[in-house]
Amino acid sequence: MTETSDVLLERRTIRKYFPDAIDNELLDSIIAQGCRASTTGNMQLYSIIITKSAEKKKELLPLHFNQKIVTEAPVLMTFCADFNRFSKWCRLRGAEPGYDNFLSFMTAAIDALLVAQTVCIAAEAEGLGICYLGTTTYMAKGIIDVLKLPAGVVPVTTIAMGWPAENPEQVDRLASAAIVHNEVYSDYRDADVDRYYSPKEARKDSIKFVAENDKQSLAQVFTDVRYKKADNVHFSNALLKVLSDQGFMNQ
Repeated sequence: MTETSDVLLERRTIRKYFPDAIDNELLDSIIAQGCRASTTGNMQLYSIIITKSAEKKKELLPLHFNQKIVTEAPVLMTFCADFNRFSKWCRLRGAEPGYDNFLSFMTAAIDALLVAQTVCIAAEAEGLGICYLGTTTYMAKGIIDVLKLPAGVVPVTTIAMGWPAENPEQVDRLASAAIVHNEVYSDYRDADVDRYYSPKEARKDSIKFVAENDKQSLAQVFTDVRYKKADNVHFSNALLKVLSDQGFMNQ
């Protein structure tokens, strides 16, 4: 229990790796552990695409906004919501699947994220480092093409994995009191928001972040620079088209 607690509480996002390969036996063990994650109806509505080759990483690089980690990490793992496999099994057994809808995508996406995080915990317990790439859903169409994903399969997240070549400072997290609601949701008063976010705003890296972006607050960095509405709308529309093209928007 203590070891598990240490892994979870001491975790860091790793963006620099030694070039050493991850042993196939170790990787297989990590994936086997990950696949014990909870899953809707024991359907396991996910697939994992493992990328090790330099050539394929170069193809994926621009789809992850040219982040160096894509080519430098020994392993990339793309976790996909996958109803293709399960639907084929249904038809082979005389059952007609009805999973061409948004709810089914959400079900499979949740499955994929559950297994992804469990894989990460298993990897970190072995001393490996991981980094989630949030660009996956932004550029889902291109990733589908590169990885040759069929209808019924949509990439939802990518993880870079390897042996850590750095030990960065932990990033901050909100206090549990800011997250937990007892029995019912208790909405936040202005004073609550101030209390919960002030420690984040007071960090040196946050202050530097605000100054570098010529903004008046950390919140403005998020709304005006990092996650702008125009970008959110653009990528939302792109993802909706992907879901339609992959067969998840038939009502």
